Amino acid sequence: MAENFVDYVKICCRSGKGGSGSTHFHRDRLNPKGGPDGGDGGRGGHIILKGNAQMWTLLHLKYRKHVIAEMGGGGSGSHKSGASGKDVILDVPLGTVAKDAETGEVHFEIMEDGETQILVSGGRGGLGNAHFKSPTNQSPRYAQPGEEGREEWKILELKVLADVGLVGFPNAGKSTLLSVITAAKPKIGAYPFTTIVPNLGLVNYRGGKSFVVADIPGLIEDAHLGKGIGHRFLRHIERNATLLFMIPVDTDDIQKEFNILLNELEQFNPELLDKPRVLAITKSDLIDAELKELIEPHLPKDIPLCFISSVAQEGLIELKDLLWKELNA
Repeated sequence: MAENFVDYVKICCRSGKGGSGSTHFHRDRLNPKGGPDGGDGGRGGHIILKGNAQMWTLLHLKYRKHVIAEMGGGGSGSHKSGASGKDVILDVPLGTVAKDAETGEVHFEIMEDGETQILVSGGRGGLGNAHFKSPTNQSPRYAQPGEEGREEWKILELKVLADVGLVGFPNAGKSTLLSVITAAKPKIGAYPFTTIVPNLGLVNYRGGKSFVVADIPGLIEDAHLGKGIGHRFLRHIERNATLLFMIPVDTDDIQKEFNILLNELEQFNPELLDKPRVLAITKSDLIDAELKELIEPHLPKDIPLCFISSVAQEGLIELKDLLWKELNA
């Protein structure tokens, strides 16, 4: 599973050179000295990204380091333009962000199935000599060469698209919850970083409704500085509509852990704090009702929360109701 999920690739893209314009003069039996009729060169091939909702990884581009498009055809007589070079179309998952490898500039994001964006433009075709005819130059014996293609290194990053993103430290019970409320089968273990790639699952809700949940690699403190696999986690969380914070009930200080998680999101991208959020206190089968009442006054305020146990199947209906309410607020 981990080997098949690739969310970052760097590729060298070379678009096609434009075809040369033609230097040609009209000649026939009745007109041995006709005027210029050289056609234009064809456009060089573009390199294009196309959204594909059936894809979920950039694995198919991991070992394709060079992408080269065709050059355009040359123009010819009778004002005939050269053929455009064949474009190279790369299918990518929804949520793919294209960047310049040298400057880090973001070019665009692919968000819809079938959406196309030009990653690297092909060179323009040169103008034929017919364009250069003038009253003072009736027989131009020159045409324009085609524009060179561009060779650029590009970075493609995938940000998982989901309705709900699970936020929590390693071993907060995120994978277990996903396996219980969806048909997903994430790897589960009692040690940190069991999840090293995002897992998606579809939650069936009342009345045939549904929403998508993403279990994303666990945060650690200073993840915004790149510690652990922090940047990979935070990149994916940007594309989730609602954030579900998960903190085990046996944590020493639930409020403190919640604040650390919030701080990591804010340090990486302050806009993440604008997303709706829900808090789930996990592993609640470890405590009884009396202990639950003692804990509640010390929990974060102003956030919808519930106690859940994925193993004991407790509080899951209430959790789904909270998430659905936030998603449709």
